[in-house]
Amino acid sequence: MDRVYLDNAATTPLLEEVIDAMVDVMKTQYGNPSSTYSIGQEAKAIIEENRRKVAAYLNVTPAEIIFTSCGTESNNMIIRSSVDNLGVQRIITSPMEHKCVAETCLEMKKMRGVELVYLRPDSKGDFDLAKLESLLQNSEKKTLVSLMHANNEIGNLLDIEKVAALCKQYDALYHSDTVQTVAHMPLDFSKIMVDFASCSAHKFHGPKGAGFAFIRKSSGLKGIIVGGSQERSLRAGTENVTGIVGLGKALDIAVEHMNEYANHMEDIKAYTIEKLTEKIPGILFNGHSAERGTSLYTLLSVLLPFKNPLIGLQLDMKGIAVSQGSACSSGAAKPSMVMMSILTDEQMDNCTPLRLSFSHMTSKSDIDALAKALEEIKEATIEKMNV
Repeated sequence: MDRVYLDNAATTPLLEEVIDAMVDVMKTQYGNPSSTYSIGQEAKAIIEENRRKVAAYLNVTPAEIIFTSCGTESNNMIIRSSVDNLGVQRIITSPMEHKCVAETCLEMKKMRGVELVYLRPDSKGDFDLAKLESLLQNSEKKTLVSLMHANNEIGNLLDIEKVAALCKQYDALYHSDTVQTVAHMPLDFSKIMVDFASCSAHKFHGPKGAGFAFIRKSSGLKGIIVGGSQERSLRAGTENVTGIVGLGKALDIAVEHMNEYANHMEDIKAYTIEKLTEKIPGILFNGHSAERGTSLYTLLSVLLPFKNPLIGLQLDMKGIAVSQGSACSSGAAKPSMVMMSILTDEQMDNCTPLRLSFSHMTSKSDIDALAKALEEIKEATIEKMNV
């Protein structure tokens, strides 16, 4: 069976060049980077070389890049340490955030007594930034704002430069989950004044188990994993040299080909909209995901005009991998918070959301196969309902 992979927002396949770079390091660089002798210092030099790559991409200093295992760890570290070490007493966030942000914020409320305030989205998944400004104006509590750059389920892009400016104006800290946008679009943190951001390498054809946190030097954040001085004492533990090399190599390739890849995926996304609109009358597209410029080009969130909770399994049986939500929620029996926040009760009862996400490897023949499969499933579903 030919396989069609359309869940790149969950994870991406490793590039051959990334595998080669990692294998080379595994073969030749076995030293502990914390060791003082030359074998260890060679490994340390490799880490620092890749730290400089990441810093150059974000236009920040290398000291502001802390390697972690993934975006989830980075987000946990930032939110928890902001409460425990920076005196944050209030967190402003939204029901649209990734589960790792949402659950960490809830835990800070339960365990630390932090006030938790939610910005509610409209039906398109947008936030009222005037409401955010009002919240920032009307409190004397030390505040952390945690709002993601691109939503991982519907692809909406947030104006993080404007949010960061508001936070700066009212002396609040700003954390943005940038897992879906790092390596997919230019990010200049010398101009976008976020205090904290996160990344996972496996979202741009790097390895799983490697990521980083951006922590602005002026923030004063402290580590929550202790027991060693690695990563500027912000993340104790022997560094994953191989994973860091894979992250750096994948970032190199993504930055070099960013315009080429973006143009290809914009074309694939437009073709997907065209084909699905043709094959599935009544189909809708959630949030701004069908709009160019206000959504991430890697992702399209669709709302099928029929109810079929088993559609992910049925597509998989036809050799097509897609998601019915984020990867972290795909096994849940109930819809995600994102969908519950933007869809009406009628849509929740009668429609089926589906997330399609692309890479530079996605072809139009992949989309043709998807459209054909969805048309077959639609017909079978409607026939079953009419029996």
